[in-house]
Parts: sequence; C-alpha cells; structure tokens
Amino acid sequence: MDAGRKHPYMGEMSLENLWNNLVSAIAAIPRSELLIATIAVVLLGWIGAVAARRGVRFGGFVRGASTLALVGILVVVVLQLSRLDPRLEVAVPQIGLPEQIVEGGETRIPLARDGHFWLRAEINGAPANFLVDTGATLTAVSSGLAQRAGLEPRRGGLPVTVGTANGPVAAQLATADELRFGNVSARGLDVVIAPSLGETNVVGMNLLSRLASWRVEGNTMILVPNNPQAPLEVR
Repeated sequence: MDAGRKHPYMGEMSLENLWNNLVSAIAAIPRSELLIATIAVVLLGWIGAVAARRGVRFGGFVRGASTLALVGILVVVVLQLSRLDPRLEVAVPQIGLPEQIVEGGETRIPLARDGHFWLRAEINGAPANFLVDTGATLTAVSSGLAQRAGLEPRRGGLPVTVGTANGPVAAQLATADELRFGNVSARGLDVVIAPSLGETNVVGMNLLSRLASWRVEGNTMILVPNNPQAPLEVR
C-alpha cells in the first residue's frame, strides 16, 4: 500500500476507538447519587444561564433553582462529613444517623455511613451521640457533654491515662448517674472526661459488659439488656 495514502477504514477505526475509550472512561467514574445529582444540577444551571442570556423567560428561574439545589447538596455533604470528623460537628448531629430500633427486648443499631455504630443516647438527661467502640475499656465523654450532663471529676481520684491514635492523653474519672439509649439503662457508670479527645463521645466495654449479650449480625449491632426498659425517645 502506498505510504502516502490512508487505508479507507483507518479514519472510521480511529473514531470508533476514540468513542470506545470515551465510554470506558465515563464508565470508570465512581458512581454516586450526590455526584450524579451535582452534574445534573450544574448542567441545568448552564442551560438556565444560556437561556437567560438569550432572553428566554424561564432561564433566570432555572438558573436560580440550580443554585439552590447546589446549596442543598453542599449541606448534605457537610452533614455526611460531620460523621467522619468530630471537628465538623454541627448543630443537628442526629441528622444522617440510622434510626435505632427497639424490638423484642433488643435494641438494634444499623451501621452508619461512616462504617461505625452510633448511639443516640442520654447521659444524666443530656442528649448526645456516642460511637460504640468495642476496643475501648471505658466509656468516654467530651468536656462539653460532661458540662451539660453535670459530670464532676472524682475528688482525690487517681489520674487516668487514655490511649489514643495520637498517643496517651490525660483524663479524669467521673460517675454518670444514668446513661440511657433504646431499652438500655446503665446506672452508676464510670466514665472518663478527656478534653484532648475532642467532641467525640465513646461507649466502651464497661457498658457493653453489663448487657445480657451483644452481637453484630451483618450491618446491625444487637444489644440485649438484662432488664429491658421502656424505649427512650431522645430529644
């Protein structure tokens, strides 16, 4: 074949390869409802902006609606991130947590989106979210929650050191009159107050060991108390 001439099918094959590569690249993009919604809203906003510049009546409305939708998506993202990083805790931390269910004498807690089990509980009547940590010996609360719950460090108590991912931190022992969630009630529970732990509250093994049993089935943690209480509705 003449080196200066192209094969009659080379152009078609190159376009076909280009199209196949494009389809493969699009298919490789991680699928996410938020991602798809964001792309759709951005495209809608672009269409609205173009229509508005051309004097189409509904263009401005479409552009404004897309802006509001983007704000809504941003709020959802922040709420989800707040479950991953306690520094991003917002005024309504209960939003985004799966609902815990009391059924047949058990409290069932679905796995949250961040891969952890979270309790919506009350300690001394103060509502708060608790991360269930089977690797923690003691239940721990933040300084802010300790203040709201009226928890006072024990007088003359020995200093406590709590191990964290960043190394040991100093803490103070206190006693909670009652910690409640679902149909579980733990009275006279030892807790540690550790300012260095930030805003995260943790349910440890000293509470779980008081239960008749606890287990994880699939994506659900099941807690069975010795003396089931009336289901608690946390404010």
